[in-house]
Amino acid sequence: MNNQPALSKSLKVYQIVFLGLAWMTPMIFFTVYGVAYDAAGGQMVLAYLIAFLAIFFTAYSYSRMVKAYPIAGSAYTYTKKAIHPRLGFLVGWALLLDYIFSPIIAILTFGIFMHTEFPSIPVYVWVIVMNIILALVNIVGIKSVARISGISVVVQILFISLFCLFIIKDIATGQASSSTLFSLHPFLASDVPFTTIFSGAALICFCFLGFDAVTTMAEETIQPERTIPKAIFLIVCIAAVMYIAISYFTQIAYPGFTFTNPDNAAYILVKLVGGNLLSSLFITVLIIATFTQGVSSVTSVTRFLYALGRESVLPQKVFSYIHPTFKTPVVNILLVTAFSFLGMFIDLNTAVTFVSFGALTAFTFVNLSVIAHFYIKLKKRSFTETILYLIFPLIGAAFIGWLLTLLNKDTLLIGVAWLTVGFLYLFVKSRLSAPFVKRDHSKMTVPEK
Repeated sequence: MNNQPALSKSLKVYQIVFLGLAWMTPMIFFTVYGVAYDAAGGQMVLAYLIAFLAIFFTAYSYSRMVKAYPIAGSAYTYTKKAIHPRLGFLVGWALLLDYIFSPIIAILTFGIFMHTEFPSIPVYVWVIVMNIILALVNIVGIKSVARISGISVVVQILFISLFCLFIIKDIATGQASSSTLFSLHPFLASDVPFTTIFSGAALICFCFLGFDAVTTMAEETIQPERTIPKAIFLIVCIAAVMYIAISYFTQIAYPGFTFTNPDNAAYILVKLVGGNLLSSLFITVLIIATFTQGVSSVTSVTRFLYALGRESVLPQKVFSYIHPTFKTPVVNILLVTAFSFLGMFIDLNTAVTFVSFGALTAFTFVNLSVIAHFYIKLKKRSFTETILYLIFPLIGAAFIGWLLTLLNKDTLLIGVAWLTVGFLYLFVKSRLSAPFVKRDHSKMTVPEK
């Protein structure tokens, strides 16, 4: 048992940041631009600021819990350790929706963009090709994933910087509506109701998803207790700066920007800013971004399955297997690859539905886990500790829980159905193992949950 291969500890802060940003995909600002613009009534800067504040509290909770439990498993581990093993299982079961469908979203998006560039090749062909490539890259090892993610993130940041420079040029040369780079107007709600702006913020929160995924790589990180929390805050802050900067410049330069189709609003905006050259570059960078999002998504879900397998929540011999040479969970990678072929048969909306429910459920319980672990169990209740371990996570749980209630009825029904399946699995598993536990009470030990 002691000779069993383990995950290799090799990741540093900058590599974790690149992996998180690659999973998050900074270019997602453009893919949701039209829908977010409509939802926020055009007040993108305020909506992103509110979303950042909401996510910041949840990011804080993740940073506390990864210090307490620097092991793979994310929200599943934190809820299990801090509150109750069975509740932890159900949270992990919900989180599984987020992680296992995230690669499908990346694969489908990649296929759609590639089909746009090469109409003669069907989407399903790109789905197959992408799946195979993602599997090979992840099998080779975590360092290769980090390198690829780093290149992609740099390319995305360079494009976003170039996009902002084009807008600054328009402002400086008088081609934009504003003649100054500094204005308070984007930070004022004007005649747009705050309820509308908060609705936009609720949608925009999904642009920050990804910071949480890096907690699944705690066991492959050097000094995870320090490295992961630092990386989480860097990921969230870097993303916020980029999103708010783009929103600010577009809002002051083109306040009258209109579009008819939210799905291609970003493409129209990019073409307005930089013409055909920038719009062509935009498609290229977007394809690269979705590819690396897929790489990072597969990395996260396979490590999460590894955590579930190691603790026998899922069959241990299958899901906790680590390849002796590559030091990666090869079986999990192959299983996720096989599952991701569903991308040939389902649409993006269906995949996003699963991800939304899983992510928000997990976020809510991570916030509650901070309260359970630090405030209740460890009794950290001084004035400062009450703010850090009760007030902050309560704000995060309340905001994210509210967002969870804003999901449409179909999404909530699907989520409840998935949790019901998880509950039945847990019930049957416990019943099947019960006879074996009762055979010899003198030798019975309490399993680690």
